Amino acid sequence: MLFADVIGQSEIKAQLTDMVQHNRLSHALLFLAKEGTGGLPLALAFAQYIVCEKVQRSLNANDISADLFAPALFDDAPGEQQPVEMLADACGICSACTKAAALVHPDIHYSYPVLPKKSGDKPTSTDYITAWRDFIKQLPYGNLYDWLQSINAENRQGNITAEECNDIIRKLSLKTFESKYKVLIMWMPEMLGKEGNKLLKLIEEPPANTLFILVAENESLILPTILSRCQLVKIPALDNRSIAGQLVAKAGIDKEQARQLAAISDGNYREALQQLNHAGEDWLQLVREWLNAILKNGPIALVKWIDETSKMGREKQKQFLRYFNHLVEMAVRIRILGEESEWAQSLPFTEKDFILRINKMADISQQEAIVEELDKASYYIERNANAKILFHALSLKLFHVLRDKATVRPW
Repeated sequence: MLFADVIGQSEIKAQLTDMVQHNRLSHALLFLAKEGTGGLPLALAFAQYIVCEKVQRSLNANDISADLFAPALFDDAPGEQQPVEMLADACGICSACTKAAALVHPDIHYSYPVLPKKSGDKPTSTDYITAWRDFIKQLPYGNLYDWLQSINAENRQGNITAEECNDIIRKLSLKTFESKYKVLIMWMPEMLGKEGNKLLKLIEEPPANTLFILVAENESLILPTILSRCQLVKIPALDNRSIAGQLVAKAGIDKEQARQLAAISDGNYREALQQLNHAGEDWLQLVREWLNAILKNGPIALVKWIDETSKMGREKQKQFLRYFNHLVEMAVRIRILGEESEWAQSLPFTEKDFILRINKMADISQQEAIVEELDKASYYIERNANAKILFHALSLKLFHVLRDKATVRPW
């Protein structure tokens, strides 16, 4: 995988390549990335960058001179030097890149949660390598649940086992086959448990040119002894523009729908893909109809709206509430930045107009109350609350917040 294949994260990509080019690469990195933000794709792209033959040639050339310049082959003026190109990505065409992209490079190893295929088994990641390659090909932004379902785990819990730790020690004690470096990518080190103590000495004093890349979502679940031995690289949430662009390019949906999905995905590309499966609604129009029913058209219109909305299904209801929440948050933002700010000017006209109407209708304290109520409603829907009762109660709450300038009240 190339850095170019990873959604957004330009600053992190630059940070990683800079580590390599200026010889500041730690032997153990911990990529801390929330679900759907690209921790695993970044690790795969970084490993490919490290073993890329063209990258290595450029680094070796730069070692010739302390000033990171190599002698020109044909110099018009003796003593002058020309800069060696510093690559920002792997070439993608050399033998090492081809193998790394197919997840078959002999010097890049993978470790991930697995489970016994039958009672008494002591599984290792290698036992599932074919399934792992298929998973990366289909769901590079997938989470642990997606991976376990792809190997038919059902309700069983995957783990990185003691046997796997022994296998890692054995693999990394061998000499490299083709590359200068050996790389271990461990996905979800949270699933190591106490077995991770087996790897402490190896992580602290690894063989020469050995790199550990741990990709985690929750650092609090990782052994402190492992955390202390790793350089932390925090992967931020994806920006909405990057997610929307990827949805347009890969899913083939229109820009407006992609932008709406990105807005409610909270920087999580996997969530955006999940929402795409339940997409197809004009959420802005639905919010408009709801507020009109609450404040203007009366109880008959409101009952009709609630009846129709309650038939949408939980996922669409949550998606709708997230979008409404997003609109209110944008209203607060535009209030602070101003209507003429560059960010405000980039908004679609219909959405910007609606956001400005929200600001006229509610002050910041009211908007805070609305956000809190929408969050509560989404929480209750996730726990199987009756949709009709919930939307009736939520409508009454919004009526009091908007008409009576009430703050948050109990349900």
